[in-house]
Amino acid sequence: MSQIEKNALVLGASGGLAQALIAQFVADQTINTVIAVSSKPAPENLVVDKSLVWIQTDYTEPAMVEVVAQLVDYTGSIARVCICHGLLHTDNLWPEKRLEDIKPEALHEIFQANAVVPALWLKLLHKVLKAKQPTVVAALSARVGSISDNRLGGWYAYRSSKSALNMLLKNIAIEYARRVKNVKLISFHPGTTDTALSKPFQAAVPEGKLFTAEFVAERLTGIMDNAVVDGELSYLDWDNKTIPY
Repeated sequence: MSQIEKNALVLGASGGLAQALIAQFVADQTINTVIAVSSKPAPENLVVDKSLVWIQTDYTEPAMVEVVAQLVDYTGSIARVCICHGLLHTDNLWPEKRLEDIKPEALHEIFQANAVVPALWLKLLHKVLKAKQPTVVAALSARVGSISDNRLGGWYAYRSSKSALNMLLKNIAIEYARRVKNVKLISFHPGTTDTALSKPFQAAVPEGKLFTAEFVAERLTGIMDNAVVDGELSYLDWDNKTIPY
Protein backbone atom coordinates (compact mmCIF):
# COMPACT_ATOMS: atom_id res chain seq x y z
CA MET A 1 0.00 0.00 0.00
CA SER A 2 1.31 3.42 -0.95
CA GLN A 3 2.94 5.42 1.82
CA ILE A 4 1.23 8.59 0.60
CA GLU A 5 -2.19 7.24 1.49
CA LYS A 6 -3.78 8.42 4.71
CA ASN A 7 -6.17 6.10 6.48
CA ALA A 8 -8.08 6.38 9.76
CA LEU A 9 -8.75 3.68 12.35
CA VAL A 10 -11.62 3.92 14.87
CA LEU A 11 -11.55 1.33 17.65
CA GLY A 12 -14.66 0.74 19.75
CA ALA A 13 -16.67 2.04 16.82
CA SER A 14 -20.27 1.49 17.92
CA GLY A 15 -20.60 4.38 20.41
CA GLY A 16 -22.12 7.75 19.62
CA LEU A 17 -18.88 9.70 19.55
CA ALA A 18 -17.13 6.98 17.55
CA GLN A 19 -19.93 7.11 14.97
CA ALA A 20 -19.49 10.87 14.69
CA LEU A 21 -15.74 10.45 14.25
CA ILE A 22 -16.30 7.89 11.51
CA ALA A 23 -18.59 10.32 9.69
CA GLN A 24 -15.99 13.06 10.08
CA PHE A 25 -13.22 10.90 8.66
CA VAL A 26 -15.36 9.57 5.79
CA ALA A 27 -16.15 13.18 4.81
CA ASP A 28 -12.46 14.17 4.97
CA GLN A 29 -11.15 14.18 1.40
CA THR A 30 -7.58 13.61 2.64
CA ILE A 31 -8.54 10.26 4.22
CA ASN A 32 -8.61 7.32 1.81
CA THR A 33 -10.13 4.57 3.95
CA VAL A 34 -11.72 4.47 7.41
CA ILE A 35 -11.39 1.17 9.27
CA ALA A 36 -13.91 0.74 12.07
CA VAL A 37 -13.54 -2.00 14.68
CA SER A 38 -16.43 -2.93 16.93
CA SER A 39 -17.94 -5.77 18.92
CA LYS A 40 -21.22 -4.99 17.13
CA PRO A 41 -22.14 -5.15 13.43
CA ALA A 42 -22.16 -1.98 11.38
CA PRO A 43 -25.29 0.15 11.85
CA GLU A 44 -27.81 -0.20 9.06
CA ASN A 45 -27.42 3.46 8.07
CA LEU A 46 -23.72 3.03 7.28
CA VAL A 47 -22.56 2.06 3.81
CA VAL A 48 -19.64 -0.32 4.21
CA ASP A 49 -17.49 -0.15 1.08
CA LYS A 50 -13.91 0.59 0.06
CA SER A 51 -13.99 3.93 1.91
CA LEU A 52 -15.38 2.36 5.12
CA VAL A 53 -14.24 -1.07 6.25
CA TRP A 54 -16.06 -2.55 9.26
CA ILE A 55 -14.42 -5.30 11.33
CA GLN A 56 -16.48 -7.04 13.99
CA THR A 57 -14.61 -8.65 16.88
CA ASP A 58 -14.58 -9.20 20.59
CA TYR A 59 -11.91 -7.63 22.77
CA THR A 60 -9.99 -10.64 23.98
CA GLU A 61 -6.33 -10.38 23.10
CA PRO A 62 -6.37 -13.33 20.62
CA ALA A 63 -9.26 -11.71 18.74
CA MET A 64 -7.47 -8.37 18.73
CA VAL A 65 -4.36 -10.07 17.34
CA GLU A 66 -6.50 -11.32 14.45
CA VAL A 67 -7.79 -7.80 13.81
CA VAL A 68 -4.27 -6.41 13.68
CA ALA A 69 -3.35 -9.16 11.19
CA GLN A 70 -6.12 -7.78 8.95
CA LEU A 71 -4.56 -4.32 9.23
CA VAL A 72 -1.13 -5.38 7.95
CA ASP A 73 -2.01 -4.16 4.44
CA TYR A 74 -2.44 -0.68 5.91
CA THR A 75 1.00 -0.67 7.54
CA GLY A 76 2.60 2.75 7.34
CA SER A 77 -0.54 4.49 6.07
CA ILE A 78 -2.69 4.90 9.18
CA ALA A 79 -2.52 8.60 10.01
CA ARG A 80 -5.35 8.80 12.55
CA VAL A 81 -6.35 6.39 15.32
CA CYS A 82 -9.22 6.99 17.74
CA ILE A 83 -9.55 4.59 20.67
CA CYS A 84 -13.14 5.06 21.76
CA HIS A 85 -13.63 2.34 24.34
CA GLY A 86 -15.38 3.49 27.48
CA LEU A 87 -17.64 2.08 30.17
CA LEU A 88 -19.30 4.06 32.96
CA HIS A 89 -22.47 2.08 33.71
CA THR A 90 -24.49 -0.91 32.61
CA ASP A 91 -27.78 -2.43 33.73
CA ASN A 92 -25.82 -4.07 36.55
CA LEU A 93 -23.14 -1.46 37.25
CA TRP A 94 -23.51 2.09 38.53
CA PRO A 95 -20.96 4.72 39.58
CA GLU A 96 -20.17 4.38 43.28
CA LYS A 97 -21.23 7.15 45.65
CA ARG A 98 -19.60 5.72 48.80
CA LEU A 99 -17.09 3.11 49.95
CA GLU A 100 -19.79 0.52 50.53
CA ASP A 101 -20.64 0.59 46.81
CA ILE A 102 -17.22 -0.66 45.70
CA LYS A 103 -17.48 -4.10 44.08
CA PRO A 104 -14.55 -6.15 42.75
CA GLU A 105 -16.46 -7.29 39.68
CA ALA A 106 -17.29 -3.69 38.75
CA LEU A 107 -13.66 -2.63 39.14
CA HIS A 108 -12.51 -5.49 36.92
CA GLU A 109 -15.11 -4.84 34.20
CA ILE A 110 -14.60 -1.09 34.05
CA PHE A 111 -10.79 -1.31 34.19
CA GLN A 112 -10.89 -3.89 31.39
CA ALA A 113 -12.89 -1.62 29.09
CA ASN A 114 -11.34 1.73 29.98
CA ALA A 115 -7.67 0.88 30.53
CA VAL A 116 -6.74 -2.68 29.56
CA VAL A 117 -8.26 -2.79 26.08
CA PRO A 118 -6.77 0.56 24.92
CA ALA A 119 -3.35 -0.51 26.22
CA LEU A 120 -3.60 -3.82 24.38
CA TRP A 121 -4.43 -2.05 21.12
CA LEU A 122 -1.33 0.11 21.40
CA LYS A 123 0.76 -2.93 22.32
CA LEU A 124 -0.43 -4.81 19.23
CA LEU A 125 -0.57 -1.94 16.73
CA HIS A 126 2.90 -0.44 17.04
CA LYS A 127 4.39 -2.25 14.01
CA VAL A 128 1.40 -1.31 11.85
CA LEU A 129 1.60 2.35 12.89
CA LYS A 130 5.33 2.76 12.34
CA ALA A 131 5.83 5.00 9.32
CA LYS A 132 7.55 8.04 7.87
CA GLN A 133 4.38 10.12 7.99
CA PRO A 134 3.06 11.49 11.31
CA THR A 135 0.35 9.45 13.02
CA VAL A 136 -1.88 10.87 15.74
CA VAL A 137 -3.54 8.53 18.23
CA ALA A 138 -6.29 9.81 20.53
CA ALA A 139 -7.74 7.71 23.34
CA LEU A 140 -10.92 8.77 25.12
CA SER A 141 -10.07 9.62 28.71
CA ALA A 142 -11.95 11.91 31.11
CA ARG A 143 -11.28 14.91 33.30
CA VAL A 144 -12.41 12.85 36.31
CA GLY A 145 -9.28 10.75 35.75
CA SER A 146 -7.19 13.71 36.92
CA ILE A 147 -5.92 12.97 40.43
CA SER A 148 -5.05 16.58 41.25
CA ASP A 149 -8.44 17.81 39.98
CA ASN A 150 -10.46 15.35 42.09
CA ARG A 151 -12.42 17.35 44.66
CA LEU A 152 -15.66 15.40 44.84
CA GLY A 153 -14.60 11.76 45.23
CA GLY A 154 -16.94 8.93 44.32
CA TRP A 155 -17.09 7.13 40.99
CA TYR A 156 -14.26 4.93 42.22
CA ALA A 157 -14.02 2.50 39.31
CA TYR A 158 -14.49 5.02 36.52
CA ARG A 159 -12.17 7.68 37.96
CA SER A 160 -9.39 5.23 38.76
CA SER A 161 -9.69 3.41 35.42
CA LYS A 162 -9.20 6.69 33.57
CA SER A 163 -6.25 7.58 35.81
CA ALA A 164 -4.81 4.16 34.99
CA LEU A 165 -5.41 4.78 31.30
CA ASN A 166 -3.49 8.06 31.52
CA MET A 167 -0.52 6.33 33.17
CA LEU A 168 -0.56 3.53 30.61
CA LEU A 169 -0.63 6.08 27.79
CA LYS A 170 2.24 8.00 29.39
CA ASN A 171 4.34 4.85 29.59
CA ILE A 172 3.48 3.94 26.02
CA ALA A 173 4.34 7.45 24.80
CA ILE A 174 7.80 7.12 26.36
CA GLU A 175 8.40 3.78 24.65
CA TYR A 176 6.85 4.88 21.36
CA ALA A 177 9.22 7.88 21.37
CA ARG A 178 12.06 5.35 21.07
CA ARG A 179 10.43 2.74 18.85
CA VAL A 180 7.57 4.35 16.90
CA LYS A 181 8.82 7.90 16.56
CA ASN A 182 6.16 9.06 14.12
CA VAL A 183 3.28 8.66 16.62
CA LYS A 184 1.76 11.37 18.80
CA LEU A 185 -0.45 10.20 21.68
CA ILE A 186 -3.34 12.25 23.06
CA SER A 187 -5.45 11.42 26.10
CA PHE A 188 -8.68 13.24 25.28
CA HIS A 189 -11.48 14.50 27.51
CA PRO A 190 -14.54 15.07 25.31
CA GLY A 191 -16.61 16.91 27.88
CA THR A 192 -20.12 15.70 28.61
CA THR A 193 -21.28 14.41 25.25
CA ASP A 194 -24.86 13.54 24.39
CA THR A 195 -24.37 9.77 24.12
CA ALA A 196 -25.65 6.70 25.93
CA LEU A 197 -22.68 6.84 28.33
CA SER A 198 -23.76 10.19 29.80
CA LYS A 199 -27.53 9.88 29.34
CA PRO A 200 -28.43 9.14 33.00
CA PHE A 201 -26.40 12.11 34.24
CA GLN A 202 -27.34 14.83 31.76
CA ALA A 203 -29.89 16.53 34.02
CA ALA A 204 -27.06 17.78 36.22
CA VAL A 205 -25.03 19.22 33.33
CA PRO A 206 -24.89 23.05 33.30
CA GLU A 207 -26.57 24.80 30.39
CA GLY A 208 -24.34 24.93 27.34
CA LYS A 209 -22.05 22.16 28.60
CA LEU A 210 -23.80 19.18 27.00
CA PHE A 211 -22.14 18.74 23.63
CA THR A 212 -23.34 16.91 20.56
CA ALA A 213 -21.18 14.04 19.37
CA GLU A 214 -20.71 15.86 16.07
CA PHE A 215 -19.34 18.95 17.86
CA VAL A 216 -16.85 16.90 19.89
CA ALA A 217 -15.77 14.87 16.83
CA GLU A 218 -15.08 18.10 14.95
CA ARG A 219 -13.07 19.43 17.89
CA LEU A 220 -11.04 16.24 18.26
CA THR A 221 -10.23 15.89 14.57
CA GLY A 222 -9.15 19.54 14.53
CA ILE A 223 -6.84 18.92 17.49
CA MET A 224 -5.41 15.85 15.75
CA ASP A 225 -4.86 17.77 12.53
CA ASN A 226 -2.73 20.34 14.36
CA ALA A 227 -0.89 17.99 16.74
CA VAL A 228 2.91 17.96 16.68
CA VAL A 229 4.76 14.67 17.03
CA ASP A 230 6.96 15.38 20.05
CA GLY A 231 7.31 12.02 21.81
CA GLU A 232 5.04 13.19 24.61
CA LEU A 233 1.54 12.34 25.83
CA SER A 234 -0.85 15.29 25.80
CA TYR A 235 -3.82 15.24 28.21
CA LEU A 236 -6.29 17.61 26.57
CA ASP A 237 -9.92 18.60 26.77
CA TRP A 238 -12.33 19.33 23.92
CA ASP A 239 -11.17 22.98 23.93
CA ASN A 240 -7.53 21.90 23.41
CA LYS A 241 -6.63 22.94 26.97
CA THR A 242 -4.21 20.89 29.03
CA ILE A 243 -5.62 18.95 32.01
CA PRO A 244 -3.35 18.36 35.04
CA TYR A 245 -2.65 14.74 35.86
